[in-house]
Amino acid sequence: MNQWRINILLFCTSVIAYGQSFKEEKGSLSVLKNQTEVNVIFDYSKLRLMKANLTEEEYIQDRVQYLNQKKKGESEYWVNNWKNAKSFIWEPNFMKLLAKTITEKKGISFVLGENSANKYTLIVEAIWIYPGWDAGIMKKAAKVSTHLKIVETADKNNVVYQVQAIEAPGDQFGSNFNDELRIGEGFEKTAKSFGKLMIKKIK
Repeated sequence: MNQWRINILLFCTSVIAYGQSFKEEKGSLSVLKNQTEVNVIFDYSKLRLMKANLTEEEYIQDRVQYLNQKKKGESEYWVNNWKNAKSFIWEPNFMKLLAKTITEKKGISFVLGENSANKYTLIVEAIWIYPGWDAGIMKKAAKVSTHLKIVETADKNNVVYQVQAIEAPGDQFGSNFNDELRIGEGFEKTAKSFGKLMIKKIK
């Protein structure tokens, strides 16, 4: 088998194993080898949305304007759901899948918040989100891109590991007309894929 075919097979194996594209940028996950508990914090300060790379505030304004044209009062309902999605959908989905993968396999617990007793903190930095859409007969999955950083809890500027998780798909079987739920699926699949990556890398 020539080298070109070998490279194609390796690429396909990677996609099948992790369900999305990962680009390791710094360090090694082996730093977590002897850890039993790691903090997790979420950072949305650099988030951009849609192909136009809107800030979150710009996206909310555009969405509110669109919904106000359709039905009075609908935008208020949407804004409330959007602002609550982080703490009620996206972050719990991510934490749940970390527990189902890396915690069960390697015994490393990931806890939401900043516990100074834990040596390392995982920063989930949301970089880009495409909410997708569902029109019943036709639909398009959400996409979630993040930077996942392992930093020293005592000095968060000291990044010991960083990987870029690119365009995790957010979709469900059947119809899903809720943008926030589709995005939540993207966060869930990011955590599942990252958990599998940690299992592979932490020997």
